[in-house]
Amino acid sequence: MPLHINKGFSPEEINAYKEEMKALGKVFLYDDDDERNEEYAHFFFIGKHEGKEVIYDTVLCTLRMEHESELFEIAEHRAAQQFPDYKKIDYEEDENGNLEPLSDLEEEIGLFMAEVITELEEDGAVKVKEHLDKDLNVDFGIALDVGLHLEEINEKVIEDFIKEFNAGTLQLDETLYTFQMKESV
Repeated sequence: MPLHINKGFSPEEINAYKEEMKALGKVFLYDDDDERNEEYAHFFFIGKHEGKEVIYDTVLCTLRMEHESELFEIAEHRAAQQFPDYKKIDYEEDENGNLEPLSDLEEEIGLFMAEVITELEEDGAVKVKEHLDKDLNVDFGIALDVGLHLEEINEKVIEDFIKEFNAGTLQLDETLYTFQMKESV
């Protein structure tokens, strides 16, 4: 008997998900432990793998968000190389909900990272394309990491993705894209 049973393949678990989806009138369930926004959603749906039903644990984001994430990762990596005392900047709020001022070092690191991101954007150094990465080595079901060239992720986009994925008709755009970071308001 295996040491670990992946409940995402369990008929009982799959039926429980189906019942909850049916009660909600949906073909997927959001992961309520993960915040979602107009460019990112984490959800579960039922599909097939090697002819058997399975729960897919899916993260779907826009290419813009994927691009910004990659820019930030590169900037963080370069900051860690540049500043021996680098640690991730932790924004804290005071009792009134206002952000606490950053230390001089955190301020310097933040400016350095902003410069790196601006330079990468100007050079078009980071390019992303639509993708679907499948991971079978997870604790629950099958994990999917998906990036699509869309303006937003909403319920219709999720439903269309699931329909095309399950029908085997999902077509990914191989075009490489680059974006400019959105201005914070």
